[in-house]
Amino acid sequence: MLVMITITTLIIVCPLVFLGGFVDAVAGGGGLISLPAYLIAGLPVHNAIATNKLSSGAGTLLTTIRYMKSGFVPWKPAIVCIVCAMIGSTSGARLALMIDDHIFKWIMLIIIPLTALYVMRGKGVTEAREPYSMKKTLVIAGIVALVIGAYDGFYGPGTGTFLILLLSAAAHMKVEESNGIAKVINLTTNLSSLAVFLMHGKVIILLGAIAAVFGIAGNYFGSTLFKEKGAKAVKPIMIIVLIIFFVKTLMDVI
Repeated sequence: MLVMITITTLIIVCPLVFLGGFVDAVAGGGGLISLPAYLIAGLPVHNAIATNKLSSGAGTLLTTIRYMKSGFVPWKPAIVCIVCAMIGSTSGARLALMIDDHIFKWIMLIIIPLTALYVMRGKGVTEAREPYSMKKTLVIAGIVALVIGAYDGFYGPGTGTFLILLLSAAAHMKVEESNGIAKVINLTTNLSSLAVFLMHGKVIILLGAIAAVFGIAGNYFGSTLFKEKGAKAVKPIMIIVLIIFFVKTLMDVI
């Protein structure tokens, strides 16, 4: 299916992808804004998810490299998570391609309100917990990477936030390690699912490349200029975008 890129498409997508990168740098969950941007612009569901993988992957790559250089990535659990995330994300992406566009929109009518509820009620990572043995940590982290990896390949928004919360709460990792491994897993799932979507011709490469520049810029300005107290302003932005996204999806289905 040929999807045309118009000026209107760029006007809708690029500012929202910039905002998504900005939000992601401050509080995570930038995909809750960047994916709806493509759908609000009128892209079919599969093309939107696939192209979002390309534009968000660039920012994730840069952030992952920064975390590696800062020493926040413990490599033993990270390698286990990479393998599990690769299996999960590839399976999730293939499952997404098997579902009809119209059915996918019905599924999103369920996912969007649940996502909005999570955003409104989410309180971030809780206090540090007593660490588990390495074996137990590897098993739990691997399961988290597999499950969330499948979710990211299938749909995606909120993956980074879910990973940080689960790695901290379930695997009892330190916050810094949870962040580092979450970035590695996120990069793995992005690349794995992107490869599947590329093989099936679902990625709009030019649009994704242009949007990636805006996403990287938003991530840069967010991490550089946004104050810690400003994170509270992120939730209303996400909720507004999700409401617009929900209304448009509902109209498409009806």
